[in-house]
Amino acid sequence: MTPPGQKLAELGLELPPVATPLGSYRPAVLDGDLVFTSGQLPMKDGQLQATGLVGAECSPEDAQAAARTCALNALAAAAEAAGGVDKLARVVKVTGFVASIPQFTGQAAVLNGASELFGEVFGEAGLHARSAVGVAALPANAPVEVEVVFRVG
Repeated sequence: MTPPGQKLAELGLELPPVATPLGSYRPAVLDGDLVFTSGQLPMKDGQLQATGLVGAECSPEDAQAAARTCALNALAAAAEAAGGVDKLARVVKVTGFVASIPQFTGQAAVLNGASELFGEVFGEAGLHARSAVGVAALPANAPVEVEVVFRVG
């Protein structure tokens, strides 16, 4: 398997700085051989990449791109907790929350933005269990939030 750091470089991606928590928590916690990330918003260069409810102010395509950004932010937080991105061996579980109008039922497609990034970076080890949940609202009016469990190896 190509190391995640090398794969990121091949994809032209860099891990962003880990976002400062908005409350009393850590961006990620290492417990044994697992890293649990806090929910990551689609922050890029200190700004939300997208806002609003999916199906109203935010298109499903923009929300899918935002989920990819959330995944990259989660990867950065996990790498910091684990002591480097190449210490991350596998994506175990992804939980995604999509702020959407009641009629919107494409939460799973939105979360594919995150899942596909992990597949690109980790290959077979990027395949994971996943939950995609529709919610009424998310912090800072974000359309999507992603939390991830990684195995360290």
